[in-house]
Amino acid sequence: MHSIPFYKPSIGEPEINEVVDCLRTGWLTTGPKTKQFETEFARYIQHTHAVAVNSCTAALHLALEAVGLKAGQTVVVPTMTFAATAEVVRYFNATPLLVDCRAADLNLDVADAARRIEAALARGEEVTAIIPVHYGGQIGDAAGVTALAERYGLKIIEDAAHCCPAYYRDQEGAPWKSVGSAAEITCFSFYANKTITTGEGGMACTESQEHADRMRIMSLHGISRDAWKRYTAEGSWCYEIIAPGYKYNLTDIAAAIGLHQLRKADRLHEKRAQWARLYSEYLSEVDELILPKEMPNRIHSWHLYSVRLRLDLLNVDRAAVISKMKSAGIGTSVHWMPLHMHPYYREMLGCQQSDYPCAAAIYPELVSLPLYPDMTPEQVEYVCRTLKEIIGRSRVVISGVDLPVLQSS
Repeated sequence: MHSIPFYKPSIGEPEINEVVDCLRTGWLTTGPKTKQFETEFARYIQHTHAVAVNSCTAALHLALEAVGLKAGQTVVVPTMTFAATAEVVRYFNATPLLVDCRAADLNLDVADAARRIEAALARGEEVTAIIPVHYGGQIGDAAGVTALAERYGLKIIEDAAHCCPAYYRDQEGAPWKSVGSAAEITCFSFYANKTITTGEGGMACTESQEHADRMRIMSLHGISRDAWKRYTAEGSWCYEIIAPGYKYNLTDIAAAIGLHQLRKADRLHEKRAQWARLYSEYLSEVDELILPKEMPNRIHSWHLYSVRLRLDLLNVDRAAVISKMKSAGIGTSVHWMPLHMHPYYREMLGCQQSDYPCAAAIYPELVSLPLYPDMTPEQVEYVCRTLKEIIGRSRVVISGVDLPVLQSS
């Protein structure tokens, strides 16, 4: 039987050898490899400063702290996102202002955000920041978010967990910009299933020396100087605590993996894009599916390939489709249950599903298919053939006539 996991990291001998080298040096925690990783990542992602941390959640937390978020303030957050985007706001006893998505790319709906900001301001809330999330690795309405931020005086913190690399341009023929070009701080994830990985890890990138310095200090207990330098020839045993910081530093062992993942990031991206094109080719004529599309003036990272089931044309629900795929040896996932549907946010914010109609309607339809660089054409074809067969057996009969089962491509 086929066995195709939802994701498998592409780890090679260079990563393994770099980790072994790290172990042999005796320097395991934050040290020279982490500093090298920061330097190379900043250059690759076209930012001036990069601060390596142990997760994207940590990066988002440090970013909000660096821009001065205070208790009682409000931050704009898409409801179609992972828990981390909103929970870091709650760390400050601040309030996430949830915003609906747009159907075209599942990214934040700027028009809906403007309406909700106006309502929040009318209630007397102090809306200070916005955290756009780029669903699946496709940059959302960057120009719209920038205009919104300028209009309401918001700090932009980008959740680019899916975006290494991803690019956009303002119009056809304009220069390409890397993700986060208009943000105060941009946050990346190196979790095991991300486009590049360190196992666990993240990075906060910024053009601001002040923000970078603050995040670096706060990432390790609020110590006044780089902690690891205390044990080198250029360092000193003396340090001071200048703020109640956190324990968010990335280890050299993790950075050792990241160095080589980063150096082949373009190749990994090419493979993911190749499999995404093949998925679209095989599934393009399946009426019961809505496929993801690369929007104009975007270069998609293709972290996810999430299809939408046309449930009105099927006599099964998503859970049944996922179960049948699993029985065929194929791993899938769902990205995500919108935040307003989770008990914590539903109760805290008093949300109804109908408050965010686009996200609520799309969520039951979403299925993320396997997508990783080391897939083969045969595996992609098998995933598509299996999904087509499941759909073919599950079509709604209209007027006593069922549509023919699609043949595998």
